[in-house]
Amino acid sequence: MQDIRIGHGYDVHALADGLRLVLGGVEIEHSKGCVAHSDGDVAIHAICDALLGALALGDIGKLFPDTSMEFKGIDSKILLRRVCDVVEQKGYKISNIDCTIAMQRPKLRPHIDTMRQTLADVMGVDVDRVSVKATTTECLGFEGREEGVSTHAVALLIK
Repeated sequence: MQDIRIGHGYDVHALADGLRLVLGGVEIEHSKGCVAHSDGDVAIHAICDALLGALALGDIGKLFPDTSMEFKGIDSKILLRRVCDVVEQKGYKISNIDCTIAMQRPKLRPHIDTMRQTLADVMGVDVDRVSVKATTTECLGFEGREEGVSTHAVALLIK
């Protein structure tokens, strides 16, 4: 019998002028970027939480605390690779990832294919197993006011 597990992840970061905007492992030109201890990649952070959640191992902060200087400014792709190593050590494989990024600007559609490929490469899966979607919030809420960005992600693991 197959062991199938699903996990959900959610992450939010404030946006501020003059910082880098990195989403799905891709740097995107924009006047604002994420305020964070790491590079602030909310998409990768939500995916990490989904993977860890599927394994009942807590969240990204448990493995990579934002109080540790080891992770100050770290490329979140490194964190994702480490989480994928844990998934593999537990005997699981990633069946698929589905991720939705919510922010008003910039338009993310031109970057989605690159994000999908980058994430697939880091996780060691085929790109057709990685979905990245973007949405605005129709100018509502903190995303709509361009104060922050949020991401939901779901991961399905199979053993």
